[in-house]
Amino acid sequence: MNKLQAMEVFIQVVDCGSFTKAAEMLNLPKATVSTLVQTLESTLSVKLLHRTTRQVMITSDGAAYYERCVQILSDVRDAEESLSRHRLSPSGRLRVDTPTGLATEILIPALPAFFERYPDITLELGSTDRPVDLVEEGVDCAVRGGELIDPNLIARRIGVINFVTCASPAYLERHGVPEHPRDLVRHRCVNYFSAKTGKVYKWDFTRDGERIEVDLPGAIALNDSTAYVQAGLAGLGVIMMTDYLLVEHLKTGRMVQILPEWSIDQLPVHIVYPQNRHLSAKVRVFVEWISELFAGHPNLRLQAPRLAVQPELETV
Repeated sequence: MNKLQAMEVFIQVVDCGSFTKAAEMLNLPKATVSTLVQTLESTLSVKLLHRTTRQVMITSDGAAYYERCVQILSDVRDAEESLSRHRLSPSGRLRVDTPTGLATEILIPALPAFFERYPDITLELGSTDRPVDLVEEGVDCAVRGGELIDPNLIARRIGVINFVTCASPAYLERHGVPEHPRDLVRHRCVNYFSAKTGKVYKWDFTRDGERIEVDLPGAIALNDSTAYVQAGLAGLGVIMMTDYLLVEHLKTGRMVQILPEWSIDQLPVHIVYPQNRHLSAKVRVFVEWISELFAGHPNLRLQAPRLAVQPELETV
């Protein structure tokens, strides 16, 4: 038995809570995964896992062994990287998850520079506004917006997201221009709902110490940022979305900013990864690279200035 492989398999089974999912993540037959864990238990003369037809639960001895395995494998990888070219030229598959808008508008256009610097990394980039379980889905790291509450993740804040409220010229010609956030209750608004909870997000506005937070009427709610912007362009109503997705549309006049004197809460952006995992060289260089990318972006860097595109409107 390859004990290091058996340890890796055992860790994956614990993380996934399933032999089947662990086998899928490791690209191994389920029978091989089961045999390796059983052999490990036999060698140690200890029961590591309780198995039922519905779930797999770790024993107290298994939990203690799990922590040691994580540390041992981390030390082994450190030793290997210190003696190999991987420390300077990381290689292998890297799985990253990021929101759709950030992927299409920010990350993908910048990736040629990343691959020029790290040609031996193979990137699998998940692009979705749905929050993923990094451990269960085998994701190395993820970019996430908002405050983080998962204690199992290590988070590094890399930037902020600013929002702008706007609508298409055709919509404003038909319905008029709101002068105050409370005017929006008489408008059609495109809402955004959480892919995790299904809850529609409230709209918030702040000016000179006055804060307004409202639920606004709308004929449609979406949970994908790209589709959301398209809804605004189609004239379905007023939208509130990240400025980096709208700046070009505002410059060309396809969208018009409204209520520019009212600010909207910024959203912090973090790169996150599991805390009980060795931070491999490929993850480490990606974290550093994306931190540099955000720091150099005028709309995403920490303390980024808010978009200041004033609406140019005819009298409607």
